Amino acid sequence: MADASLRPASSWTQADALFRKNLTYQKRKPCSNCILICVPVIVFAMLATIQHYIDSEMSKIGSTCGCASVDINGDGRREKVCGLQYTKDWDDAEDCPFLSPLKWPPLLHIPPGFVREYRSNSTTYTESCVHPKCPVTMLITGNNKSLAKILAGSMFTSPIDIHGSSNIMDSLAKIVLGTERALEPDLFIDYAFTSDASSLFYVQSKCRPNSTLSFFLPDSFIPIEKEAICVEALTPWHSSSSEINEEIYKENSQILAAYDFLNSDRKIFNVSIWYDPMNYGDFTVGAGSGRSGETTLLRVPCLVNMVSNAYIQIMHGLGKKVLFEFVKEMPKPATRRNFDISSYYPLFFTWVILLLFLVAFTSVVYEKQQKLRIMMKMHGLHDGPYWLISYLYFLTISLIYMLLIVICGSFTGLKMFKLNDYSIQFVFYFIYINLQISVAFLVAAFFSHVRTATVVGYIYIFGTGLLGGFLFQGILEDLSFPRTWLIALELYPGFSLYRGLYEFSEYAAGEGMQWENLNDVRNGMIELFFIMFVEWFVVLFVAYYMDQCLSSGSGKNPLFCLQNFGKKRQASVRKRSLRTQGSKVVVNMDKPDIHQEREKVEQLLLEPSTNHTIICDDLKKVYPGRDGNPDKIAVRGLSLALPPGECFGMLGPNGAGKTSFISMMIGLTKPTSGTAYVWDLNLQTQIDWIYTSMGVCPQDDFLWESLTGREHLLFYGRLKNLKGSALKKAVNESLKSVNLFNDGIADKHAGKYSGGMKRRLSVAISLIGNPKVVYMDEPSTGLDPASRRNLWNIIKCAKQDRAIILTTHSMEEAEALCDRLGVFVDGSFQCIGTPRELKARYGGSYVFTMTTSLDHEQQVANMVQQLSPNAERIYYTSGTQKFEMPKNEVRIADVFDAVETAKSRFPVFAWGLSDTTLEDVFIKVANGA
Repeated sequence: MADASLRPASSWTQADALFRKNLTYQKRKPCSNCILICVPVIVFAMLATIQHYIDSEMSKIGSTCGCASVDINGDGRREKVCGLQYTKDWDDAEDCPFLSPLKWPPLLHIPPGFVREYRSNSTTYTESCVHPKCPVTMLITGNNKSLAKILAGSMFTSPIDIHGSSNIMDSLAKIVLGTERALEPDLFIDYAFTSDASSLFYVQSKCRPNSTLSFFLPDSFIPIEKEAICVEALTPWHSSSSEINEEIYKENSQILAAYDFLNSDRKIFNVSIWYDPMNYGDFTVGAGSGRSGETTLLRVPCLVNMVSNAYIQIMHGLGKKVLFEFVKEMPKPATRRNFDISSYYPLFFTWVILLLFLVAFTSVVYEKQQKLRIMMKMHGLHDGPYWLISYLYFLTISLIYMLLIVICGSFTGLKMFKLNDYSIQFVFYFIYINLQISVAFLVAAFFSHVRTATVVGYIYIFGTGLLGGFLFQGILEDLSFPRTWLIALELYPGFSLYRGLYEFSEYAAGEGMQWENLNDVRNGMIELFFIMFVEWFVVLFVAYYMDQCLSSGSGKNPLFCLQNFGKKRQASVRKRSLRTQGSKVVVNMDKPDIHQEREKVEQLLLEPSTNHTIICDDLKKVYPGRDGNPDKIAVRGLSLALPPGECFGMLGPNGAGKTSFISMMIGLTKPTSGTAYVWDLNLQTQIDWIYTSMGVCPQDDFLWESLTGREHLLFYGRLKNLKGSALKKAVNESLKSVNLFNDGIADKHAGKYSGGMKRRLSVAISLIGNPKVVYMDEPSTGLDPASRRNLWNIIKCAKQDRAIILTTHSMEEAEALCDRLGVFVDGSFQCIGTPRELKARYGGSYVFTMTTSLDHEQQVANMVQQLSPNAERIYYTSGTQKFEMPKNEVRIADVFDAVETAKSRFPVFAWGLSDTTLEDVFIKVANGA
């Protein structure tokens, strides 16, 4: 069982520790935090500056209205008057006042001559014509054929003499004028009359050869003289409206109009009129919601007037008709030319608010990339406190950020913020930023590098804004778009944000959005509130689930939520690992120490309790092969038992599997098979509880560069449930033990530490809080000799009441610190024992070294052979030779005598005799493996 004195820190204690650390960490980044919080101020200052600059530049342009000297009162006194009627460049005079707009003769829209087709009266053959004088076709049908033909022939009257007419408008109203030019959005100017490039036509039942009609409009801005070409109108009969439909909708059909007189007779006048709006050029009818959009004007009223007059003349005589004299625009005052950037607010503020996503997203990924989160987790920090404090931090930053946006927007007079009810804005922004933080946590679970996360984040931000402005807004304004699909699009959080901002900007064009407006059919805020609120909790749950499966150390089983849900810490039942035939470990009986260790582990697993700190039972780690390569076996069935107070050293060449073993023991990777127990807690299922009694000094230093050494130890000490004076005492003692206490080093930022100082701080972190098991991966790397010796003393003192597993490449360090050693080669132990045992077992020989000239190498070899028949040369180069001589075959005195004799026979530059070192043992075992 675990030590009863071990009392893990509660979740609130850990949350307090993380909060203090985060608060200190944020205090060290005043510039970054200030810039983030001041973004709204900067944004609105920029908007105000841009708008002011645009207004000032527009004011410099001045009015483009023309001016003239006019006798207003008729008394001979002329005054300067400006207006559209005096402007020469009409295209640039949109802002001119026009108190008395001109009257323009009504026109009929004629299909363009270059695509005009017409139907012959005598046949059903359709002819093509590309000349402006080509006939136009008007299709007719109805129940009363004779009446329909009479009405069709009566719609076009013969031209009258309009020269010298006292009322030119009255004269033009008695004939049918037409043009190929579409009508502009307003009627201040009809370019069919004012443009030299526009042709005018008058439509007749029968045109005389080369017949034209000239007229003069004296009351225009400038006198206008135009000439109208006669165009003949053909009125072929169709037996039914279905035939007319077929004719109209056939490919490239170009007709003037079509009339269905239905049941009309001399008592009933009932008629339907067809016209093709596509003949009018760019045709746009209201954009969707009705709150914005522009409608192209159509030259349709003349079609109604023609048939109405034809019916009146049949009923009441030729002299009777309703004159359609003119069309006229409403008067307008002078307007100021300006450019209002408020139309871009939904797009712009979508980008501004989405920047908060990048802050949360990259911060979480940064802690994963720097291994800071797993480092905190290995020192006991639970997921609950981490999520709570991190979430509240991002929520606080987001609330301050959004509050400043609303305040600055209202202060600068933006209607989008000023007119809409502030409580509605608060509810919307509050729900959305919570959803955004949840999405950031969810997406961060799939990334482990900040650079990649940053690129993806910016693509998400700008891509969402552009899709919202150029795709989603069009869908919002299209009333025919299915509501179900609209709701499906709003499930994407970026579109939900854009929809809310769009609604705010649209209502700001009026009196603003109030709570009663949420009941409007076209108001989507209630729908948004529901979607975002539900999605907030769903995404948060999925984010936590994915974090546990992908980001929490070695990851958990996808069904972890169904395993031991809500249960408290329990002691695991130790049992032997089940070894299938495929994974059965073959024990080499030539290694009795390995076999003995395995039997010891199996015996401990059968006992109901044990005082051993660590028990590794047949641990195995296999990395799947890629690109056709075979699987890589990093650890092959490792079994090991460590009692408290023992320091176990792992020696091995690079790539032997030591780091894979340590990674499994600290929860970074998951064992392929087998398991381990730390104080009876199962490594596979109770790793979170193991973390509360574990200390880790990783191979790399995972530190916050802006925190001091003291602040690191305070944080990790609080995670180990140290408080008050006990915490301060433990921190000071740790700093003193690693020589970081004096000269103010403890209060310097860790980013300013040297490599050796960072290494010492990592060792101090691993030992703070009296952990019962400590893993040290090459702890003395980069230390000078004095610091290394001091570090050894610290580890010697620390191992008195805890188990330590240490990896090193220094044989001197291993011999000085470790109670037992294991040489680890190719994923398995080759030997286990104390340094003395290993040297005795593998070092039962002397190493004799002699350096001579190259000519006498053979004589040296003969001498050694005489001293020890089983001697083996293990090294030679340039006259230097090393021989390994069994101790039972040679006496030291005989070696000295042989060397003295050799000196008299040939030059001896150097020689030596040594006992086997631990390094020799390591090399021998590694080479033998």
